[in-house]
Amino acid sequence: MRIGVLTGGGDAPGLNAVIRAVVKRAEEYGFEVVGIKRGWAGLLEKVEIVPLKYSEVENIIKDAGTIILTSRTNPLKDPEGIKKVRENIKKLKLDALIAIGGDDTLSVAKKLAEEGEKVIGVPKTIDNDVPGTDFTFGFLTAVEAAMDALDNLKVTGASHERIMVAEVMGRHAGWIAAYSGVASGADLILLPERPFKISDVVEFVKKKKAEGKNSLLIVVAEGALIADYSGPITKDVKKDQFGHVLLGGIGDFLAKEIEKTTGLETRSVILGHVIRGKSPIAFDRVLSTRFGIKAVDLVKEGKFGRMVSLSGTKIIDIDLIEGMKGTRLVDEELLKVIDAFCS
Repeated sequence: MRIGVLTGGGDAPGLNAVIRAVVKRAEEYGFEVVGIKRGWAGLLEKVEIVPLKYSEVENIIKDAGTIILTSRTNPLKDPEGIKKVRENIKKLKLDALIAIGGDDTLSVAKKLAEEGEKVIGVPKTIDNDVPGTDFTFGFLTAVEAAMDALDNLKVTGASHERIMVAEVMGRHAGWIAAYSGVASGADLILLPERPFKISDVVEFVKKKKAEGKNSLLIVVAEGALIADYSGPITKDVKKDQFGHVLLGGIGDFLAKEIEKTTGLETRSVILGHVIRGKSPIAFDRVLSTRFGIKAVDLVKEGKFGRMVSLSGTKIIDIDLIEGMKGTRLVDEELLKVIDAFCS
């Protein structure tokens, strides 16, 4: 049995731990594993593989990033893309393919499964917005990194009596903003799930100032929507191969509006890629390991077209096609927690 493994989309802490677990379990079964470099690009454009041996990867559990590299290449953009990928799977003599990625990467895996390819999906994204799983690995590590930065910003804001606006990742769902904001004691948390008005934010700042608070910490997800503004704030009109515009800038936009309207000194910081590269925390190392082991078990059992998933404390598998429908948004219970502290 020859298994190919690839990582696609943005890097996330825990990717290497999944790869390590896949190789370990595969060798126990006598399977061969090859890493496909640069995600789907490695099966579409310049095909490049690397043999993976456990003796060579056993110490990468602590390392962020991915040793087999990644890309945001989308085979579905090319009318012949899926055909080329399938041809290369055949040329490489792969008996199974394990695709590790978020909704974009797994949307391609889903298409391959529909075409009859032997694919297993492993959900990954620091945004934690993949449906069908309670948590994705890398999310809590990113939250930890964001929380540390927010704690520091809060101290600086208090020292200078400033309003500090921190922008964090979160295109469609505000899980990172919600978790890191609550954990750091943010005064206001703005999410894509809840479009907001600039006027409401300004009134909130004025109210807190009247109550005697001379510094505030506002956390905003990059994909948060302004109710009286057309579309999200973006860095560029360009789109990636999956049709996503380059988000970013809402924090700076909001900070300028607050300062202009209230006269209070306001600063903004973008906690973007810096929260991706943190060494995975224990939870993510263990979750990644369990995901990798389960993925190879599914290969051995011949259960293809499946996605590994965390359900409560158990690792299960669900239908890849059904599991990739929709977006996992911040739930009502967490929104109520935010409301309890941000009012």
